[in-house]
Amino acid sequence: MISPDFLSRSERSRSVPSTNDTVRAWLTEGIPEVCLAVADEQTAGRGRSGRSWVAPGGSALLLSLGFRPAYLEADRLWRLGAIVALAMADAAEEAAGLSIGKLRFKWPNDIVVEARRAPGGVRKVAGILGESEAVGTPDVTATVGIGINNDWRRGDFPSDLTDVMTSLREVSRGRQVENDALLDAFLVRLEARLLALRDGHFDVAGWHDRQVTTGRAVRIELPGGEIREATAVGVDGATGALLIADESGAESELLSGEVVHVRLAPEVDPAEAVATGSETDSAGRVDDSGREGVTN
Repeated sequence: MISPDFLSRSERSRSVPSTNDTVRAWLTEGIPEVCLAVADEQTAGRGRSGRSWVAPGGSALLLSLGFRPAYLEADRLWRLGAIVALAMADAAEEAAGLSIGKLRFKWPNDIVVEARRAPGGVRKVAGILGESEAVGTPDVTATVGIGINNDWRRGDFPSDLTDVMTSLREVSRGRQVENDALLDAFLVRLEARLLALRDGHFDVAGWHDRQVTTGRAVRIELPGGEIREATAVGVDGATGALLIADESGAESELLSGEVVHVRLAPEVDPAEAVATGSETDSAGRVDDSGREGVTN
């Protein structure tokens, strides 16, 4: 369980426009960190680049957290989103009975699973949106929202998202995970990671290890719409940047943009996989579940 004083304010609602907006209003009122808003449904949820976040009531765990991170330098604020992602990945794997490392990170802020048949090489399980205000001042505030698809069945996915999203239910082959249980497991892990962050410690190794792009060819959409293809060689644990190399091997870093495709190189004989009706994941293990888009 979390410490009694970890959350300064915590509310759960059946439906709200946006949990990020709720938490931001609390921070404006002077509520100290950490404040938490959870909703069964959002009617105006946001994703990156102005996208909407839509999920049927009760099918996803939707929450936002409010921080007053005066203990972080301005160029380290991204680590709040990172510890939220790390805590949720750990909690979700345990709650859904998944192997450690099954849930991966797609830079800059998605939790995904590898899926060879998906157009972008992965399917999204969760998305994270971080917003900050008064950066560089003693009154800096930050809101981190996360929505994780929990109990969605594949047949209920929006038709335009079927090939790019999935849920814990699908990845775990039908295991039911209660939102309350997942939330409790997440908060326990988040508290430990936040206490470490306040003391100047960030799990760089854990963040590196979950990156799905490292060592792979990627296609990146830059803020202006330009598409760039390169090899992802890692991530920078200090700045949060994606490290890429061009055809000549020259390395550079990207602080903004979005990976829209990850090339998953086959590591077993494709003919053998076709013959058995199975897929393989990046480690060469065969998935013979027969479930479209699920790899183990």
